[in-house]
Amino acid sequence: MEPKKVLIVEDDEFLRSLNAKRLETEGFKVAVAVDGQNAIDLIPKEMPNLIFLDLLLPGVDGFEVLKKIKEDPKTKDIPVIVFSNLGQKEDIEKAHALGAIDFLVKANFTLDDVVLKIKEILK
Repeated sequence: MEPKKVLIVEDDEFLRSLNAKRLETEGFKVAVAVDGQNAIDLIPKEMPNLIFLDLLLPGVDGFEVLKKIKEDPKTKDIPVIVFSNLGQKEDIEKAHALGAIDFLVKANFTLDDVVLKIKEILK
């Protein structure tokens, strides 16, 4: 069985590599994007099984990336988990309204939680 592919969209290099390494050890294929525009360009090429998306990104923010993913008929069915330091009710509601299937506040989740959540969605 082909490994599931996860695209991590995160501008923080430490967090990005930490998440990528952990997901790879769990058997996932990982692609990374360092900013919103990079993500928008990569998604149609990579066609990941799941997108792990930060909201606070340089240039194009995560909300805009999410909107573009969901507007494109080719990518609209890819599940998106938002992983952000923004935890305001409005941000969470906006992410869900734009089509995110989950919203994790970085401070409240460990890498183990993240892996479990991704496995749960991709099973």
